[in-house]
Amino acid sequence: MTTESPAVVDLQAQQQVHEPLLVIDAHKAEQQYWRDLWAYRELAAFLAWRDILVRYKQTAMGIAWAVVRPLLLMLVGTFIFEKVLRQPSVGDVPYAILVYCGVLPWQFFGDSLTASSNSLVANANMISKIYFPRLLLPLSKLVVSCVDFVLSFCVLGLLMAWYGFAPSANIVFLPLFVLLGAATAFAAGQILAALNVKYRDVMYVVPFIVQFGAYMSSVFFSSDRIPEQYRAIYSLNPMVSVIDGFRWCVLGPVSSLYWPGIVSAVLVVVALLIGGAVYFRKTERTFADVI
Repeated sequence: MTTESPAVVDLQAQQQVHEPLLVIDAHKAEQQYWRDLWAYRELAAFLAWRDILVRYKQTAMGIAWAVVRPLLLMLVGTFIFEKVLRQPSVGDVPYAILVYCGVLPWQFFGDSLTASSNSLVANANMISKIYFPRLLLPLSKLVVSCVDFVLSFCVLGLLMAWYGFAPSANIVFLPLFVLLGAATAFAAGQILAALNVKYRDVMYVVPFIVQFGAYMSSVFFSSDRIPEQYRAIYSLNPMVSVIDGFRWCVLGPVSSLYWPGIVSAVLVVVALLIGGAVYFRKTERTFADVI
């Protein structure tokens, strides 16, 4: 049986006494996460730029697809709802402009939601190898959709010039509704992205939600057509208020705003943002193992 010398025992005791105690404060760790989210903003910009290049690099029409898709939806929607279903426009607004003002924010939302929901699975190698706030991935997809939105918005200007229709002075408030639409897409996208890591069926459900939701969000018609007794329930869908607000900003007073719906939309989006962030952070620590 061997025994250590008194000098060795004394040295070990001193090391134990002077060794610093590492204490992990959950509150401080959470604060650090949100600071890291800002610190890694250049990574989000790089990921967004990479996605933009990949999306259009090997397509024959290139970035023109950002313009063609909303135009095709506008043409189809105008034909079906104006010519076939005989839906009226608002005031003297050409029906094509009414529809395009609905297609534009909805496509921004749909593209953001679809890309965000698949952002974690599509970057599985990054998640399993390096540290960064995973919330950057759905955020970067939102930036990509913003680029498409700007290009499609330029087409709206050309369309209005074609019809000789001038935008309203309310257009100065347009960024507020664009921000509400972006917040709606991100709030839902972060939840679906976290769910998609564990349940891969989500990637098949999201396109159905986007397609079906277009008919439930007054994209192809004015929400004034909804009976008054159902407006409050109908407006629980935040995108209804986003589209109504977009039209009000571009078309002016002829397109009315339902203010109770806007208030409910903001409350719903805030609740989704907070609840989604809590759920995302709760499941984030398991992403690398599950994905």
